[in-house]
Amino acid sequence: MSPRSSLSRSARVGLGTSSLMLARLHALRMQALRMQALMFMLGVMLVLVLVSGFAGPAAAAERSTDAAQKPAALYHNYCSVCHGDQGDGKSRARDSFSRPPRDFTTPQALQEMTRDRMIAAVNGGVPGTAMVGWKTQLNETQVAGVVDYIRDTFMRASLASDASRGRQVYAKSCSVCHGERGTGSMWASANLRPAPSDFSSPQARTELGRDRMLASVAAGRPGTAMSGFERQLSSEDRVAVVDYIRSAFMRVGAESGISGTRANGAVPEAKNATTAATAATAAGPSAVPSLIKVDMKLPLPQGLRGDAVAGHKFYDANCATCHGVKGDGQGPRAYFINPKPRNFIDAQSRALLNRPAVYAGVAFGKRGTEMPAWDKVLTPQQMADVSEYLFASFIQPGPAGNAAKRP
Repeated sequence: MSPRSSLSRSARVGLGTSSLMLARLHALRMQALRMQALMFMLGVMLVLVLVSGFAGPAAAAERSTDAAQKPAALYHNYCSVCHGDQGDGKSRARDSFSRPPRDFTTPQALQEMTRDRMIAAVNGGVPGTAMVGWKTQLNETQVAGVVDYIRDTFMRASLASDASRGRQVYAKSCSVCHGERGTGSMWASANLRPAPSDFSSPQARTELGRDRMLASVAAGRPGTAMSGFERQLSSEDRVAVVDYIRSAFMRVGAESGISGTRANGAVPEAKNATTAATAATAAGPSAVPSLIKVDMKLPLPQGLRGDAVAGHKFYDANCATCHGVKGDGQGPRAYFINPKPRNFIDAQSRALLNRPAVYAGVAFGKRGTEMPAWDKVLTPQQMADVSEYLFASFIQPGPAGNAAKRP
C-alpha cells in the first residue's frame, strides 16, 4: 500500500470521528436548549398559577364586598360629604356651593322629590349644580338602594305609594304622637305625661330593644298613652314599622360597615388600611422612592398666585375637619375614614407634594378616598389660595409660609 493511500485512509477516519463528535455535541446542545425552554415554560406557568392564586381570592372578595355593600355605606361614601350625615345638607362643603346641597328633611323635598326623579338625579346629575351623575360608578341596584335609604331615613313619614311599608304604617298610626321625625310631636310632648318616646335620643337607642318595641306596638305600654295595635295592624305591619323606626330614627346599625369608604374602588377593610399604614410608617422616609426627584420650586399652574391668608380661612372651614388644623390628618371626622385623610406633614408628603401636585389634589380629588373634586364648586383662584396655604404651612413651612401661620 502506498504512503499516499495510507494517509488518505487515516484522514478519512479522522474526519469521520470529528463529524461524529460534532453531531453528538450538536445533539447535546439541542437537548440543553429544549431543557431551557421547558424550564422557562414551567416557570411561566408557575408564575401564572401564583398570580391567579393571589389575585383570584382578592378579586372574588372585592366582588363579594361590592355585592354586600349596604345603602347606608353608599350614602356615607358618595353623598354625605355634601348632603351631610343627617341628610339635612349641613355639611362642611355647603357654604362653598352657589346652590346649596338638597336638604332631604324638609316638606319641600318630600313634595318635590319623587323616587323616579331622585334616581334620575343620582344617575345623571343635576345641571347647574355640583350634583354629578354616578351611573358610571354605581349600578342600578346600588342607585335604587341609596335613593330608598334617603327616602326612608331622612325624608318625612309618608303615605305615598312609593314609600316603604314601615314608613306608611308609621305615618298613619304613629306620627301623630311620635312626630314625623320620631322626636315626639309638639302637641303630644306638651300634653301627654309621660311624653312619647323620642326615638332619636341616645336613651332610646340604649333602652329600646327590638323585642320590647314589638311587644309595645302589639300590647301598648301601661301607664302611658301608648295603646296596643294588635288588632289594627298585622304582625307583618308591626314588624315593618318597628324596623323602620329603628333604622330611620334610632339609626340602629347605621354605622355598620361604614368605618371606611369604597368610593371609586378603595379597599374598606380596616385590617388592609392598618397593614398599609403600618408598612408605610415602618418604611419611614425610605418609603419615598429615591429615584423620584420632585421640583419643589414649581409654581402653581395656569400662572395662578395663591393667597395663603384666604386659603387659611377656607381650609379651616372645609378641610380641617378631616385633615386637622395642624395638617396631620387627625381632624375630628378622620377617626371613621379609611383610607385616612392625607397627613401633609409626614416625610412622604413633604417629599412629593409640590404646588402643582397640591393644586391637582384639591381640584380633582383622590380616587378611592373621601377627598372630593373641588373644581366643581370653586374657582381656580380659590383652589390656588387653599393650595398655597397647604404648601406654605404644612408641606414646606418656613419664611415663605410665615404670613399664613396661625397666631
